[in-house]
Amino acid sequence: MTKEIIIAGFGGQGVLSMGKILAYSGLMDGKEVSWMPAYGPEQRGGTANVTVIISDERISSPILSKYDVAIILNQPSLEKFENRIKPGGILIYDGYGIINPPTRKDINVYRIDAMDAANEMKNAKAFNMIVLGGLLKLCPIVNIESVIKGLKKTLPERHHHLIPMNEEAIKKGMELIKEV
Repeated sequence: MTKEIIIAGFGGQGVLSMGKILAYSGLMDGKEVSWMPAYGPEQRGGTANVTVIISDERISSPILSKYDVAIILNQPSLEKFENRIKPGGILIYDGYGIINPPTRKDINVYRIDAMDAANEMKNAKAFNMIVLGGLLKLCPIVNIESVIKGLKKTLPERHHHLIPMNEEAIKKGMELIKEV
């Protein structure tokens, strides 16, 4: 089993963090992992994306032109990556950041209203974990326990008290994701 995933959006949405947590989770599950971030010079507000490959076998190259799964969090990223999803692949998008929804008919399209859910939780920083929960519902490529371990590895210790809230956000995302 190999999953080639692109996560794309604006800086500040937790794109790179989500990819890093997913990659650490794969390591915790004993899988082969590649994590390759790409972002512009802007720290917040510029576009950012990360490619994550999780596999049971060796990964030959971290550079991809087509993806099994695309998580798209803004319109510019949808325009850039929609055509790079393999036929039969999965596109997950947040309804808040997309004006013109995806149009392809040869892929499985899912919507998750993660921004709305994060606002309901009164925690905008839960956004990326809600989206990650949606992904894990569709593609259980890593165990939730490994995601929690990945959070402990990536979050500074002073933020470990937020881990239960992040776990709640992941479960919320699993409930929210809907096929379009």
